[in-house]
Amino acid sequence: MLESSVDTVTIGAGGGAYPAGFRLARAGLKVVMVDSRGVMSGNCLAEGCVPSKAVREVAQLYRRAGAAEAMGITGSLCASYEGVLAHKAWVQNLRYRQHAEELAAADPRLRLVAGSAKLIDPHTVEVEAPTGTQRISARSLIVASGSDVTVPELPGAELCLTSRDFFALEPSLRHLPGSLVVIGAGYIGLEVASILHTFGTDVEVLEMEEQILPGMDPGFASLLRSNLDQGIRVRLGAKVEAVAASPTGLLVTYRKAGRTATVGAEKVLLAVGRHPVLPEGLEEAGVEVKAGVPLVNHALQTTAPHIYAPGDVNGRSMLFHAAVRQSLAVANCILQGDRPVDQVDWLAVPTTVFTFPEAAYVGLLPAEAKELGVEVLEAAYSFEEDSRAQILGELDGEVRLFFAPGSLRLLGGWVVGVDAAQLIGEMGTAVAAGLNAHQLARFADQHPMASEGIGKAARKLV
Repeated sequence: MLESSVDTVTIGAGGGAYPAGFRLARAGLKVVMVDSRGVMSGNCLAEGCVPSKAVREVAQLYRRAGAAEAMGITGSLCASYEGVLAHKAWVQNLRYRQHAEELAAADPRLRLVAGSAKLIDPHTVEVEAPTGTQRISARSLIVASGSDVTVPELPGAELCLTSRDFFALEPSLRHLPGSLVVIGAGYIGLEVASILHTFGTDVEVLEMEEQILPGMDPGFASLLRSNLDQGIRVRLGAKVEAVAASPTGLLVTYRKAGRTATVGAEKVLLAVGRHPVLPEGLEEAGVEVKAGVPLVNHALQTTAPHIYAPGDVNGRSMLFHAAVRQSLAVANCILQGDRPVDQVDWLAVPTTVFTFPEAAYVGLLPAEAKELGVEVLEAAYSFEEDSRAQILGELDGEVRLFFAPGSLRLLGGWVVGVDAAQLIGEMGTAVAAGLNAHQLARFADQHPMASEGIGKAARKLV
């Protein structure tokens, strides 16, 4: 068995790992990254945010081209799903993964190993690789093993698709289904529903809870639901009991309000969430695990301070950009002798649901504020009066800001509508910096851009 020693080992090579790996290597440390895929990608590139948004943006172009036709601009337009998938694969292969691999290859202090890893003791990782087994010792360990699709114990689950079947580099689904039932109205389910409905698929969404986006602010979820394409049928309070084959495809049995009902479709998507994936040996290495996740502080240190758990694996904010921020915080702490010198502000991490329209939020929202006994002042701006929304013919939605009384410091906000994913970054910066309504009101956002709505909303209070 081969044995070696380095400064840091990462388990995983995705967003929770490689930003730290690059930073530590640049600082002169020797880093080994172990990943089962053998590539620097993580779930985001392999089957998540990057490929899904590559497909989604084509759908957005398709929608807006249809709107242009309604405005009198004529011409033939058809969607080739094979062409869409080719674009997705090009993005995954050329524009992202190869770039990361080139960066890694350029630094001799950073080494990527293909294989599965487990912890042997607090400082040692054992790697099962195609070339054999090796043990690597390190002063610091970064457990960034990510998450995986959750497949519930449901009769007929094996007949269903998951997001992997849509967005993997070589997806199993290569044609548009005529009809689709989506089980779960979380952000993944709603995004796929929006994309496929835009391309012409008949879509029905079943959600066992009484709101879409379970766990998110009810007011935010309600606003998005009222603005979703009404051609997407959404049934709330519908608990799926089984999926079975039928002569025309699949049949989904669900229970709603005490009654059993069925709905048929060509394909069924299971979109009930993701769960953290933990490597073997965590607890033996001194890491406390509770409810399936390693416990971490704001510096991503586990109960063994030299072992860190950034990204999806800790379940705190299962988003790629959140993982990157956590990974960089970890690197800063390692470089300072495992002292918690850099801590993540979880409330300043934005979340976007890439439906049509987009919906995004950041910071403290009304439902959580009420639970905490925190009073908030609200200020809103409707996209009906927005120049960019009028230009695009997309008038639905709003900007809504939540301030602390007295100081008028921005606590949080949401955007449902035009350019929400872009606007929420400006809001998140303001939340992180502790800006107030006076400062937001004085900033000259560009015209005619939807971001003007932030300042216009703030000016209603000052």
